Amino acid sequence: METKWLEDFVSLAETRSFSRSAQLRHVTQPAFSRRIQALEGWAGTDLVDRSSYPTRLTPAGQTLYGQAIEMLQALQSTRAMLRGHSAAAQDVIEFAIPHTLAFTFFPAWITSLREQFGPMKTRLIALNVHDAALRLVEGSCDLLISYHHASQPLPLDANRYEMVSLGEEVVAPWVKPDADGAPRYRLPGRAGQPLPYLGYAPGAYLGRVVDLLLKESGTAIHLDRVYETDMAEGLKVMALEGHGIAFLPQSAVRKEVRARTLVSALPPEIDRLEATMEIRAYRERPGTAAGSKSPARSGSGAADALWAYLQQRQGPGRSLS
Repeated sequence: METKWLEDFVSLAETRSFSRSAQLRHVTQPAFSRRIQALEGWAGTDLVDRSSYPTRLTPAGQTLYGQAIEMLQALQSTRAMLRGHSAAAQDVIEFAIPHTLAFTFFPAWITSLREQFGPMKTRLIALNVHDAALRLVEGSCDLLISYHHASQPLPLDANRYEMVSLGEEVVAPWVKPDADGAPRYRLPGRAGQPLPYLGYAPGAYLGRVVDLLLKESGTAIHLDRVYETDMAEGLKVMALEGHGIAFLPQSAVRKEVRARTLVSALPPEIDRLEATMEIRAYRERPGTAAGSKSPARSGSGAADALWAYLQQRQGPGRSLS
């Protein structure tokens, strides 16, 4: 039996909706249903009355619900006590960050932060956007830093999580210049002669943002996908070698643009082929947890102090919308 099954079950008991709980737990509904079934298999009895709507618990499910909350609370408390054995560990702020931001945004941001906020010990966990958000949901980090775009919001419950804005990021098309300094490939391309395109792998957060950008462009864009990867840094390297056009975050290409080793692939007549995203930091509100009454991750005093500082810099609080 896995503890995440208990967290799933408690979420279902409180939302009374498989689809809503699957969204909150950052899994597909079929995967969420399989995990509930696995828990029922472990328990040896039905826990959910699937004949009713909204979903109701069986008597056995009601019993497990109360026990599950106590078990999760005990596990959280045990982990906090174990971490308390190391005073130094309590001072470490754990960040879950998507790979691209870990390479581009985070190093300069943490340098500036240390100059203004003061010295701090940090641990960075670089993942894809989905897994980074899951770290926060499972209470395995202090702060999540991620992109936000109106077309691709993270499904985080505003009642459970709070957010501060750290800045903005622009994603635009970049390409290696030719010997004269002009773009080697220039958008929009032609139907019979599409331009080589270096794209994000299916499911990548930036890929979904770029796909929408291309779809909503007022100009027909003709691209031939010749390469793909999950990471913007991987696309940048390929673009620097002249393999095609890549849509890259501004922070990832700042040095290359200054050195003129990458130039814009946009002609003057196309002016709306850029996406502006927000960079946000999230943390779990104290005293909340995913679909349960168990406490939030026992964060360090350093993490609490940092969050208060970030809120002060941002000004009035904002919602997750």
